[in-house]
This record gives sequence, C-alpha cells and structure tokens, in this order.
Amino acid sequence: METKTEKNIEISETKKDENKINPMQEVEIEKMVLHCGGTEDKLEKSIKLLGMLIKSVGIENKVYTVQSTKRIPAFGISPGKKSGAKVTIRDPEKIHDLVERFLIAIDSTIGEKQITTNQVCFGVPEYIEIPGLEYNRDIGILGFEVMIVFKRKGKSVKLRKIKKGKYPKRQSISPEEIENYLDKHFEMEIE
Repeated sequence: METKTEKNIEISETKKDENKINPMQEVEIEKMVLHCGGTEDKLEKSIKLLGMLIKSVGIENKVYTVQSTKRIPAFGISPGKKSGAKVTIRDPEKIHDLVERFLIAIDSTIGEKQITTNQVCFGVPEYIEIPGLEYNRDIGILGFEVMIVFKRKGKSVKLRKIKKGKYPKRQSISPEEIENYLDKHFEMEIE
C-alpha cells in the first residue's frame, strides 16, 4: 500500500517530465542578415556601413553586393545593376551581441507585423543610435535592415544533397514562439 507522500513524489516527477521540452523542438537563431540598399554613391556608403558594423563585433565577413532583377525607373534601377549590399552572420554569440545593440537603437520594440514564420525583420533608421558606433563623415546618416532567421534542429536534412529528407511543416517556428524567444532572451516588447 502506497502512502500519500509516495503518491505526491510520483505526481511531481510526472509533472517535471511534462515540462521538459524535446531538444529537437528548441528554437535557436540560424543566421542574421544585414541589408542596405542604394545605387552608385549610396551603394559605396552602404558597403562601408556594413563593413563598419561587422568589424565593431570582430567579424571579418565579406560584404556582398546584390544585383537587381527588376527595372524601376523612378530609382534608376535596371536589371543587372548593383542595387544593394548584404552580409550574413552565423556566429550565435556575435548575433546575440549585435541584436542587443540594435534593440537599444529601436527602443526594444518591434511590431507584430514584423514577425513572420521563421523570421523577424526590422529596420534601424540611423546607425549613429547604435551604442559603440560613432558618426563617420564618409558614410553620413544611413539606415539598414536586419533579418533574423530562426530554426529548429534537423533543418540540414532538407538541405543536403545525398539522402535528402523531408522537413515537416510542424518544424517551422510560429510567430508566437518567436515572440516568446525574443521576450526570454532579449526582453523585447511586441506592439
């Protein structure tokens, strides 16, 4: 015959097991992409800005230029013309450091519409608002966009060439899960 304390111990153990999360279901940051648009003179300033941002954290990534695929006469853009610059960062520690600094520049608030499945996008209007960066005369006042992509473990299964597997839809990260992650790790407010 079991006593009440033994039953309580068994119940508390089952509750602990229920609160455990499957390690394959944990949300983590896959990469962060910094993007800045512009043509000709503004493109050179954009490349300098992105280079300055990544060097402030100690990263030696290459800044890539993006070519346009559409014709937009109002902006002077034609197919094949360089129209922007981007850099991708995959180091989790560097990403965490940069996101904290970017959030200070935007007052740690993001709109709900900026969060979609698997990603968050927001813009920083002026780089001089980021702590640790000073005004540079060659760049002037310029803003940029930040895109943070989230993933769960096992995503490489669908990306490999040999024995490619399926990545089910339930593995994608919902906006609610991203909100919880941002609130837990960065104390961010969602409007």
